[in-house]
Amino acid sequence: MKINFITLFPNYYKPFVSESITKRAIEKNKLEVKIIDFRKFADNKHNKVDDIVYGGGQGMLLMVEPIDKAMETTKGKRILLSPQGKPFTQAKAKELAKEKELTFIAGHYEGFDERIRKLIDEEISIGDYVLTGGELPSMVLADAIVRLIPGVIKEESHANDSFQNALLDHPQYTRPREYKNMKVPEVLLNGNHAKIEEWRKQKQLEKTKKVRPDIIERGDDEK
Repeated sequence: MKINFITLFPNYYKPFVSESITKRAIEKNKLEVKIIDFRKFADNKHNKVDDIVYGGGQGMLLMVEPIDKAMETTKGKRILLSPQGKPFTQAKAKELAKEKELTFIAGHYEGFDERIRKLIDEEISIGDYVLTGGELPSMVLADAIVRLIPGVIKEESHANDSFQNALLDHPQYTRPREYKNMKVPEVLLNGNHAKIEEWRKQKQLEKTKKVRPDIIERGDDEK
């Protein structure tokens, strides 16, 4: 897979590509990352990429032309990061992990010229709040997607992740068996794998009903 980040702040991405799973994916030749500074595509003397809003309004708006020219250097699906987009989900991460190339467009300032939305394939949000720019959301999407690329991590490592089966993950424990009077459940210590699996499924359901009942309700509506 190839992932392109179109941004005004390329340095945001340096730690992302040089650490953890992303770094390993690149080293395994499972992932190629290209960071594109769309200021370099500005067609004016001072490399200006924003301007005042027609009709009046606060702040500066990103211009359509430099972003469009930057996108023309890429292929595959183009995704705009915006609080106005559809909410990002694990199901969407699994869908996007099947793509050969993805391009994430990260904005800043007041927002985008509306015509940019006519040039992209999807608009995605990571939540109902506003950030300074789209760099962090683009890395959130990329992180969720990269770990699902076959061969990046062991499949069993993400097979039971939260949201994979419309449920949150089950509780997990490691040594010591007891800490400050908090004990590891006995069922996990007896070696009965059928009982362990049964316990885990039950705890998944209990936790989801308590913490995120909306997930179960949404799953029922989709049946």
